[in-house]
Formats: sequence, C-alpha cells, structure tokens
Amino acid sequence: MPPTKNARARRRTLRQILGGVRRRVRRAAGGARSVWRRSLQLQVVTSTLVISVTVVVVLGAFLFDQINRSVLESSRQSSVSEAFADRLQIEDALTPKSDDQSKPSDAGGTPSGNPLDDVMDTVTGSGEDGSKKRYDVLILNPAVPGQSRASGNVVPENIPLTLRLNLQRNGKTVAYIDRVRFPGQSLPRLTFVVGGLVHEPVTGQTYQIYHLFPLDEEEQLLSNVRLAIVVVGFGLVLLLAAIAYLVTRQVVTPVRLARQAAERLAAGKLDERLKVRGEDDLARLANSFNEMAANLALKIHQLEELSQVQRQFVSDVSHELRTPLTTVRMAADLLYDAREDFDPMAARSAELMQAQLERFESMLADLLEISRYDAGAATLDLDPVDVRDVVLRAIADSEALAERHATRFELRLPNEPCMAEIDNRRVERILRNLLFNAIEHGEGRDIVVTVGADRDAVAVAVRDHGIGLKTGEETMVFDRFWRADPSRARTIGGTGLGLAISREDATLHGGWLQAWGQPGEGSQFRLTLPRVAGADLKGSPLPLVPPEIEMRRTWRGHMTPVLLPATGDGAGHDEG
Repeated sequence: MPPTKNARARRRTLRQILGGVRRRVRRAAGGARSVWRRSLQLQVVTSTLVISVTVVVVLGAFLFDQINRSVLESSRQSSVSEAFADRLQIEDALTPKSDDQSKPSDAGGTPSGNPLDDVMDTVTGSGEDGSKKRYDVLILNPAVPGQSRASGNVVPENIPLTLRLNLQRNGKTVAYIDRVRFPGQSLPRLTFVVGGLVHEPVTGQTYQIYHLFPLDEEEQLLSNVRLAIVVVGFGLVLLLAAIAYLVTRQVVTPVRLARQAAERLAAGKLDERLKVRGEDDLARLANSFNEMAANLALKIHQLEELSQVQRQFVSDVSHELRTPLTTVRMAADLLYDAREDFDPMAARSAELMQAQLERFESMLADLLEISRYDAGAATLDLDPVDVRDVVLRAIADSEALAERHATRFELRLPNEPCMAEIDNRRVERILRNLLFNAIEHGEGRDIVVTVGADRDAVAVAVRDHGIGLKTGEETMVFDRFWRADPSRARTIGGTGLGLAISREDATLHGGWLQAWGQPGEGSQFRLTLPRVAGADLKGSPLPLVPPEIEMRRTWRGHMTPVLLPATGDGAGHDEG
C-alpha cells in the first residue's frame, strides 16, 4: 500500500529536523576544533587534566587494591584463628569423658542425648567480654544428612558448593569469600566462610564445621575508603587543572600580548611596543621584540625615504626629459620628412632615429605612469562600458602588428552585453599590452581572445600558443623590466614595463591580472574586473588554465588499460 501524503510529509519534516541537527552538531564540532587549535592555554590545561586523571586513576586503583588486600587479609587471619579455636572446642566437646562412659546407655547402647546440642551451646555462647559473637556456625554430619546444627539463620544451602567439595576432597581447612543470601534477608551479604573437619573418636564420625563471618564492617570500611579516594582524586585533578591554568596564564598572557603587538606592527603601526616587567625570559623576549620593532621601523623609514627619493628622481627626470625630447623630436621629424633628399646612409640613420625616438617616448610615458602609481596619484575615470567594445578596439589597434608577424586573432565573445564600471582608457591599455605580448611570444600562431561574464565580474582571457612560461614565472612576468629569456631580443620594441603597468591598472580597478603557462603549450593571461566599482571579487567567469589543457590533464589522470578480446586459450592481453 503506497504511503499517504501525511506520512511522506512527516518523513520529510523528520529528515529536515535531522539535517538541521547534524548541521548544528557539525558547526559546534568545527567551532570546538577552531577554539582548540587557537588556544594554547586550553591545550595545556586539557592535556594536564587528561594526564592527571590517568595518574590519579592508576594510583587510586593501586592504593585501593592494597588497602582491600590488607583489610581482607587481616579479617582472614583472625577468622581462621577463631574458627580453629572453635573446632578445638567442638572436638573436645565431642570427646566423651570417663564419667560420661559410666552413665547408663539406652537400648541402642549409645549415651543418652545428642552431643551436638551441647556443642552448639558451647560454641555459640557469648565472648569473653560478654558480647555476642560476630559469626555463625554450621555443623554438618555427612553420614546422617538430617543431623545438623546451626546458629542464627544459617542453613546448609548457604555454604558454597565449591567450598564443600574442596573440603571433602582435601580434608584440610578451606576458606572462601562470597556473597551469601541468608534466610529472611533481601540482599546478599559479603561473607568469609571457613570450613574444617572434626573427628569423633568414639563413633568414628567426621563432622564438617563451617564458620560464617559477615564482612559488613570491612565492606563499609572499604566503601568509605573508595569514596575518600574518589573525592580526593577529583579534588586533586581540579587542583592540578587550576595550577596548570594559572601557570599557563602567566606564560600565555605575555605571548598573547606579543602576538597582538606583532599583528599591529604588521598592520603598519610601527610605534607598537611591549611593556617590560622583570628580568626573566619573557622580559628578555619583550626587550628583543622592542629592539626588533625599533630596527624594523628604522629600516622601513630609511627604505621609504630611499623610495621617495627614487620616485622623485624618476618623476623629475621624466618631466625634465620631455623638453629636450620635444626639441629632438621636432628636429628628427624634419630630418625624417627630408630623408628622400639624403644619401642612403643618412636616410637610414633618419629612419632609425625616428623609430628609437618613438620607443624613447613610449618608455618615458611608461616611466611617468609608473611614477604616478608609486606616488599614489593614479585615479580612475569610471564609466559603464561594454567590455566587448573595449576588446574590439584593442584588437583593431593590434591588427597591424599582428599582420607583420603573420598572426591571426580568434574572438570568442558572448551575445549579451558585458557591462562594467571601468576606466575605458586603462582597460584598453591593459588589453593592448596583453595582445602585444601574445604577438611577440606567440611565434606566429593564432591568438584566442575570450570574453566572459557572470553576475559579479567580467573577464578577458588572451591565449597564445608560443613558447610558454616555466614554473614560477607566472608572477615574475609582471615584474618591471623582467624578461623570460634575456638573450631574446624584443621584436616589437617594448619597454619592459607594459605588464607591470597592466597589473597596476587591474589592481586600481580592484581586479586581478593572472598568468598561466607551460613550456611548449603557450600561455594565457586572464583579466578579471568587478562589474560594480569597489566590489570584492569572489571568482572569475573564465578559467585561468585553458579548457583543452584541463581536459588533457583529466584524461591522462583517468586513463585505464583497454582489454582486447580473449584469445583461443582464454587469456586476455593488455593493449600496448
């Protein structure tokens, strides 16, 4: 019969409740693990507690075992001694005296009366001080099963069968500790049972004498000792935990203060110092930290001054070079325009001078841009722009260079607009630098330009199939004036600052500029920008590793041998 809607709803509700409980348990467990990893004091106190509990349990168990052995051994010795004395009395009472033998006998020829009654009266009497004896006695006659005498509520069934068998087999005094349930009592009592044999010389009968010594007092004593050990052990563990907490607090608190001071120092607060108290190791640590902070602040101040001087020097030189460069440019333009009237050597020199002046102007412009970034003076002129249009303009500016290098562009643009708040000029410069770099290192192969977008970000990936990048060069490629192969000449006259400026432009937008490459597989540069200016990036719409490379890795990682059809002998062969 199919389940009803109410049953399904109840099961669904139950699954939701159990899922919520599991999530809360996982969060609580995760929070506990986080607190454990972050707190040195908690780790020390917990370790101390565990070790203390282990030591206290072991010592408490050993101490209780020794006390238990001592108490029971003392009770055993006294019980065996009393039982032996009683057996002597019983044997003496069962031995007929001369006057008893002269008394008339009954028809069977045995003395009148039962001697066991007199024996029990003798044994169960009061002690020497008039107090009642603390044990009971059972006398059994194996030859006459019904003939037995016992004091108190003792019955033959109270005697452990193991003890009776050992006594009959060995004929020696035996002792046994067991819990015996006496008639009229609801709970069994811990009892020490001592058994022995007594022989009657006249009739030759052998009696089994059992003494039952209740161990109520000893059991109460051991219970009190056990409780005392537990209470003392628990108190000792708490005391050790408190001591560990106080000791670790004395050590951890200065370390925590040093950590907080180090974090503030790392955040740029160079005047952060620790208070020094005393002359111990922690005080020396504080002194060392303060000396390190002072030296670090001095070095940083010196580096800042040197960097400021360098930035000022670059900026001043760049600005001062513009005036003579303008004059040289004017003269070079005149010479370049009149180069047809010169002899071939002079005309070639005019062309070379024109080309180098253009490169020099480009380098000067890049140096001025870098100096603005170093001085923190770079700003953005933001506008909502379709990134696809920016990509198309950058490709149009690069087509002439691509034709000279026999390189073609493959565009992969989405159909929907990719709007983002960006500085149109700076983003277009980033893309031009990426395209120029791909043309220079692409070795004439096709360059793939991909545009992607999601709800939070837009991305542009430029993929070439040239020489690629070695391991570790993915970040070095953005360093200023860095070259993968210093012996390789620049084919497009770059300044070596294009990718460095591009990374600064991407960072100014709050975006990412990342690189991937492998020798022989080419490289890919990915620019990721937030759609809304100032928003934090959580991911990129495009992968950094090209999809065909990732698919190749996956395929290689999951290759399995292919089995050919079985041959006539029933054996298969692996391919290859």
